[in-house]
Amino acid sequence: MSLESDIAVLRKVRLFDGLQTDQLRLLAFGAEHRRLKAGEFVFRENARADAGFVIASGNVTLTRGRGEAEKIVSRHGPGALLGELCLIAETTRPTSARTETDCDLIRVSRPLFRRMLEEYPDFAVMLHARIRDELETMLADIERLEDRFG
Repeated sequence: MSLESDIAVLRKVRLFDGLQTDQLRLLAFGAEHRRLKAGEFVFRENARADAGFVIASGNVTLTRGRGEAEKIVSRHGPGALLGELCLIAETTRPTSARTETDCDLIRVSRPLFRRMLEEYPDFAVMLHARIRDELETMLADIERLEDRFG
């Protein structure tokens, strides 16, 4: 994949909304490419998480558990970012990710993402506001469901 095609893929990722082309270029330039065949693991449940993966092409399934206890959590295609939380905080993978088809992935490491936040404070402020808004929405949703579980 070319730098320009990587920029086009990254531009579609919700987390990177608001980044200018030069900023996306820096992100694309610092990221790594992974090409995986169908059935390969992108990452495994409970593994240390140090990077997010943007799906450039193909489809990935997130699962929890192993063997007969394995359950599909979700399926994702081009433009999806897997492991968004680990870009911000040290964590482990809550699920496994396995390719359904041959996939091209863009691996964005936590140090690269932190560099983006340091070099572009406006992006950091925007990201902070987005996380706050999503947290407020999630808390309001939980409060609405309180009677069902209370």
